[in-house]
Amino acid sequence: VQLQAYGGGLVQAGGSLRLSCAASGRTFNTYAVGWFRQAPGKERESVVAISPSGGSKYYADSVKGRFTISRDNAKNTVYLQMNSLKSEDTAVYYCAARPGGIRYTKGEYGYWGQGTQVTVSS
Repeated sequence: VQLQAYGGGLVQAGGSLRLSCAASGRTFNTYAVGWFRQAPGKERESVVAISPSGGSKYYADSVKGRFTISRDNAKNTVYLQMNSLKSEDTAVYYCAARPGGIRYTKGEYGYWGQGTQVTVSS
């Protein structure tokens, strides 16, 4: 499966952005998808993840209540709605996929899209 992430940009603190991860392949509905982010000088960290059906979701504590992950398997797309953005959310955001169930760690994802930059100005 090939992934393409887009939707990043520059937003003021408190604002919102929606990222999209578009996938190729007819079996996308059998893949869990995660969003990860990497800030300058920091390791890539898990942000959110969603199971193949969308029935199970994972949120890092730092984004709970502000970010929402969803997917539309008919469109082969996963969305990340980010609200109440903070300066500490500034990072390059990557989407990744793995066949099977939801996982939280980057090492368990074998398919990665290119990153999309999110910059939150305070």
